Amino acid sequence: MSEAVDTEATSQALVDRVVGSTISLFELAALYLGDRLGLYWALHDAGGATSGELAQRTDTDERYVREWLEQQAVSGMISVDDVGAAATERRYLLPAGHAAALVDRDGAAYIAPLARQALGMLTPLPELTAAFRTGAGVPYPNYGSDTREGIADLNRAMFLNELGSAWFPAIEDVHARLVSLPGACIADLGCGTGWSSIAIARAYPHVLVDGVDSDPASIEMARASAQSEGLDDRVRFLVNDASDDGLTGVYDLVTIFEALHDMARPIEALANARRLLAQGGTAIVADERVAERFAAPGDDLERLMYGFSVVHCLAVGRADHIESAATGTVMRPAALHAYAGAAGFSRSEVLPIENDFWRFYRLDP
Repeated sequence: MSEAVDTEATSQALVDRVVGSTISLFELAALYLGDRLGLYWALHDAGGATSGELAQRTDTDERYVREWLEQQAVSGMISVDDVGAAATERRYLLPAGHAAALVDRDGAAYIAPLARQALGMLTPLPELTAAFRTGAGVPYPNYGSDTREGIADLNRAMFLNELGSAWFPAIEDVHARLVSLPGACIADLGCGTGWSSIAIARAYPHVLVDGVDSDPASIEMARASAQSEGLDDRVRFLVNDASDDGLTGVYDLVTIFEALHDMARPIEALANARRLLAQGGTAIVADERVAERFAAPGDDLERLMYGFSVVHCLAVGRADHIESAATGTVMRPAALHAYAGAAGFSRSEVLPIENDFWRFYRLDP
């Protein structure tokens, strides 16, 4: 009898968990709508609004907006001044703390793009299902603009707020070289939409940065951002695979931010990084701060990273028509050190840089 009771309780706990996950998925979708349609920004700028006022400010349909506002209030994302008022007369407000997370694009708490990124990664689910059967990959462009823009906007604030003020200054000799060496050159491999490259150029006014990525759409966005920032004279972006032999140049620093685990040939990419380094140069790699070894069940970060890996990163890393390392998001320190050694680096170490999501490595020739 006790075994039957335990089984029933365990089953019910899993049912409750799946229902809760479904609620969270729908709330993420509603957050996506609020982000994409500018509803959060308009609500914040107005200091509160009724459904009709918000619809007018955002050029949207009042009935859809009313349902969205009620859902947001029920889920605790926004507040309402009088729940007893008529539906079209209720005024809704975006709490200040929530505004920091949802509308302050430059703030460290800005999290709204995660909804775009996560839901975008679900776009090619039928293709991913087929890939599970065949062992094929899913090319990065197939995940669409939501994924690309979500990653870009989510990382943008972190790069601009932390790279030049915390991360690089913590690596004293690298920081000193970039400050004191006029015309120091940096190669930013796997730069995506370029905010890491732009952040380096903003932090160090005398350096030249080459951002390299294999996704043409990302490079197009990167070039537009560099121009809007007034940095296109010191930052250039190139469409190329970081693993290709054709990369040339001599660089004082090579960086790879949250991209190595997505690469089909990470050892070749690191070998290129080593080959491109000037005398006395070094490479800095940042990747996910996963646990040092597998354990089950895992903590929330491990669950998040495995989620990214199953729906996106492993498939992207297998998309090339070549033998892939098939690393996946969960690249543990031992794997990174093994890749670095195979690429010819004599030393790789974890740097004492604090970050909730990333672990930083230094690789020396």
